[in-house]
Amino acid sequence: MSSSAEISRALSGSPSIGRTGWRRHDTHWVISLFGTAVGAGILFLPINLGLGGIWPLAIVAVLAGPMTFLAHRGLARFVLSSSRPHADFTEVAEEHFGKMAGRLISVLYFLSIFPILLIYGVGLTNTVESFMVNQLGMAASNRVMLSGLLVLAMIAVMMAGERAMLRAFAFMVYPLAAILAALSVYLIPQWQWPEVTAFEGGSFLNTVWLALPVTVFAFSHAAAISGFANVQRREYGEQAEARSGLILRNTTVMLVGFVLFFVFSCVLSLSPAQLAEAKAQNVSVLSYLANITDNPVIVTLGPLIAFIAISSSFLGHFLGARESLKSLIGKPTGLSPARADRLGIALMFFAIWGAAVINPGILGLMETLSGPVIAMILFIMPVVAIYRVEALARFRKGWANGFILLTGSLAVSALVFSLLK
Repeated sequence: MSSSAEISRALSGSPSIGRTGWRRHDTHWVISLFGTAVGAGILFLPINLGLGGIWPLAIVAVLAGPMTFLAHRGLARFVLSSSRPHADFTEVAEEHFGKMAGRLISVLYFLSIFPILLIYGVGLTNTVESFMVNQLGMAASNRVMLSGLLVLAMIAVMMAGERAMLRAFAFMVYPLAAILAALSVYLIPQWQWPEVTAFEGGSFLNTVWLALPVTVFAFSHAAAISGFANVQRREYGEQAEARSGLILRNTTVMLVGFVLFFVFSCVLSLSPAQLAEAKAQNVSVLSYLANITDNPVIVTLGPLIAFIAISSSFLGHFLGARESLKSLIGKPTGLSPARADRLGIALMFFAIWGAAVINPGILGLMETLSGPVIAMILFIMPVVAIYRVEALARFRKGWANGFILLTGSLAVSALVFSLLK
């Protein structure tokens, strides 16, 4: 298959798609996957990507779309390749790689998601507490009670079922997208022509290399892909693979469009020295903008964006962690799926609640440690499966597999290099 043919098929899905038509169900899942990807990290993304200068940022912007779409489509195809209907990620991994290797992959998959949930539990509590004290003028509340209620509320949405979860995503993500777009436009009068430095090959490539992990995780919605793929299989049957690709394509367009507009708008509003100062202060781009401009609009919108972004991403990551832990608990213990699910939810609630109460200072380390595993599961493992699993053999042609494997390997190596520095 030629490169142009593969690009066309990737963008259009399958001819059978047209007969089904776009449905509200599909829109809800675009919104849900968008919400899973856009977490609190978006507020630090302009600083992390902007520090390298305009040229690396431009290259990363070009790579972000193909990386995001092709990697998530590959993971969805992996989940849908099972011969058993309704098989989750753990069951598919064991079916294709054997019991021991499959179980190891499943444990790593869970451990790549769970630390992020702990981070979001802490971030959600800190954001709400700060808003209550600084914006509402209230006295500091009991952290144990506040964090417990917030985590319980998030989990309750997931327990209420798929319909309630999708409605919650729509309730949060539409305002989030609108606010991001409005803020990006609001900053346009402050744009400055970027400082275009001389092109230096070695330095340029090194900056792009180190920026790849940030790009991978800023746009990652891998935690929700297993549940998403199974819902499409239930909804569309034999069309699930093509339909999943179409939904993921539209998610990528929405995600890359909104996020990159926000990133460029923030970067063009700040000088390289200001970006470096924000990095040194370890504050989000909105916090830094509010501090240097004393702008009431940014001061007001900052906590709101953080709250919505953390909440929506929490739900998406909880979906993946819940499904994974249910399988990891159920098989060794012999518990029924329902009991294993309830036990897993209880364990995660107390772990997230405990982290939110303790408020640890190792969140960046936890996120970094989970990073290489996410890149391996999202980029490398599905490509390995394509060349090992007969059910995926039809995807062995074309340029996409090499692209995903290369960018995933570069992201993993950059993360390892950052840890060892």
